[in-house]
Amino acid sequence: MGQHNEFGRQGEQLAVDFLNKKGYRILERNYRYLKAEIDILALKEDTLAVVEVKTRSSNYLQDILETVSSKKMKLLVAAADNYITNIDLDLDVRFDVITILKEKQGFKINHVENAFYHF
Repeated sequence: MGQHNEFGRQGEQLAVDFLNKKGYRILERNYRYLKAEIDILALKEDTLAVVEVKTRSSNYLQDILETVSSKKMKLLVAAADNYITNIDLDLDVRFDVITILKEKQGFKINHVENAFYHF
């Protein structure tokens, strides 16, 4: 496995740990539908959070949050719709992004709730 893949997996695990501490229940990790992959599906109260995790070692060239393209957003919406339909959920749905930036002292985690709205 490539080093960047391992770094991404480490970031996803940090995000899961972060969400667990905030009272979320993790329902799925790496849920796939067609060409889409949802990193984390988490439940808190009556809201399903569809979470994209972005892990970087530098914020130099581009802000991490800006790396979630409109194409990626559309894929996430399609995958979330498939998940919700398949298990017949009746919940509010929110699309979040968790950014993880590696720093000298560790990792800086930023959770952006409602990072974008489905269209």
